[in-house]
Amino acid sequence: MDTRQLTANFSLRRPWYGEVNRATLKDDAVAGLTNAAIVLPQGVAFAVIAGLPPEYGLFTAMITPVIAAIWGTSMIMVSGPTTAISAVMFATLSQMAPAGTPIYIHMALTLTIMVGLFQLLAGVFRLGGLISFISHSVMVGFTTAAALLIGASQIGGALGIQTEGGGGVVERIWQVAEHLEGFNPVALLIAGGTLATIVIVQKINRKLPAYLFALAVGAGLGEILDARTSGIAMFESLPSVIPSLSIPETSISQVVSLLPSAVSIAFIGLLEAISIGRAFAMRRHERYDSNQEIIGQGLSNAVAGFFQAYAGSGSFTRSALNAEGGAKTPMSAIFAAGFLLIMLLVLAPFVDRIPKPAMAGIIIFVAWRLINFAEIRHLIANSRSETLILLLTFVTGVATELENAIFVGVVASLAVFLHRSARPHVAVLAPVMYHGRRLMRGVPFHNLEQCPQVLVQRLEGPLFFGSVEHIEREFRRYETAYPERDYKVLALKGLGKIDLSGVDLLMAEALRARKNGGDFHLVVAYMETVRALDEMGLFDVLGRDHIHPTKAEAIAAVVAQVRDSICRDCTIRAFSECGAKPAPQGADKQKPPPEIEQIYRF
Repeated sequence: MDTRQLTANFSLRRPWYGEVNRATLKDDAVAGLTNAAIVLPQGVAFAVIAGLPPEYGLFTAMITPVIAAIWGTSMIMVSGPTTAISAVMFATLSQMAPAGTPIYIHMALTLTIMVGLFQLLAGVFRLGGLISFISHSVMVGFTTAAALLIGASQIGGALGIQTEGGGGVVERIWQVAEHLEGFNPVALLIAGGTLATIVIVQKINRKLPAYLFALAVGAGLGEILDARTSGIAMFESLPSVIPSLSIPETSISQVVSLLPSAVSIAFIGLLEAISIGRAFAMRRHERYDSNQEIIGQGLSNAVAGFFQAYAGSGSFTRSALNAEGGAKTPMSAIFAAGFLLIMLLVLAPFVDRIPKPAMAGIIIFVAWRLINFAEIRHLIANSRSETLILLLTFVTGVATELENAIFVGVVASLAVFLHRSARPHVAVLAPVMYHGRRLMRGVPFHNLEQCPQVLVQRLEGPLFFGSVEHIEREFRRYETAYPERDYKVLALKGLGKIDLSGVDLLMAEALRARKNGGDFHLVVAYMETVRALDEMGLFDVLGRDHIHPTKAEAIAAVVAQVRDSICRDCTIRAFSECGAKPAPQGADKQKPPPEIEQIYRF
């Protein structure tokens, strides 16, 4: 591993520091203030989802974004507590200890440190590129399952019903149904009023802190309806608004039992952070280093676990708000953490006036927004394989434990990727004229005539042991469809990878063509690929003079070899090089390829 790169990853001096000035500080401070107003109720809501006391969500919103901003690479992304990670943490830990108990809290903090360490290892070994291979459908399916679990867990709170808690979506709904006699209409009024406030405020202006307004309305309804007297549970006062250093107390056996969950949460967090960071970097035309982002996320979680904060990741909502608020550098996230601390010092005494049904209403809205209906419709309408990944991930998350959904989705995503890699596209080409230029286009698509002796093909994708069988099957299929074309030109476009199995196939094709009285030529554009083919012994069979840098050169070489006896009777004259060959009496020796005005006909 490159020691200089490793040192750079952990350097305190980040490249974005040089872009900070008086103007950017002003813009970042304004954006940070808006973000703090949004995350105050969100932090409480996410902590409730995670089964932790409210202050832990707020500490996460203070610690995580600062460290992630300093060591990350995104200029605009804001990290902190997220619904997906909170849901997985609760689904995991609630099976081991009652939510909110000291042992539950210590396990949550230990899990956070483990998540950070796994992410740091991924960053050190530069595994950021591997995240790109995981289908977006995995996160869509997972977040949809998480949304249902989150929503189901809050139905009881919104109705004022006390349930045992725990279990999956169906179990939670069934628990509420079994305790309907405990329904409290005051709780429903508070939850409904809170939920309606968020919807109305967001319709008026999405930049307004709708969650903060909703929390105020919920607290006001609690006072008006005398919620305490009506038996409505209220939040307890915050014991502290400033996180303190603490070492979680857990046993070795608990650490071992947390390992699978730590891997899944680390993976979820990296998927969220990298997808959000890359999306905003592309939108703002900024440089983005996924491996450095992994380092930032890993450090933020590893440190957060020692300061009463639980696992976090990039937040799309807060990042989008940050961008809309005019943020220029990661200083906006640092400002947001500072403003949140100031707000807590002012508002902490009023936390015990917030009814729990009010927070249930907010969380139900968060769960609803978590479901991306437009993306689900798009996937179902456009891709069977992505739809399959989505369904497998979703069904696993609903039917079993939520963290299992990630593993199933990742396996399904990789299986689809391998299936696609093993089935690269093989096309048959013929020349056309387009605005005075000769281009090679697909024969079936444009209904083109071909040379009766030469079969020009293009391979788009890797030629390795996994794809050899499919490619050979395609070669035989085209031989049957276009017979008696013993001279072949194969263009390797976007080859990517080739191994000995692929070279063996090329050797076999060359020998096959020559056995039939023809020949075989390759078009290879990159010198690295030529060297690889040479090292694997292809030139010993094919010959260096049968490797060409362009299709034009390959066609010229193969046309010089074809049988003149067939050319004398050919009226197609597919290539301009056919002008040097014998032609039928009176035929145009240099008949141009057909002129195509529209390459794509829709």
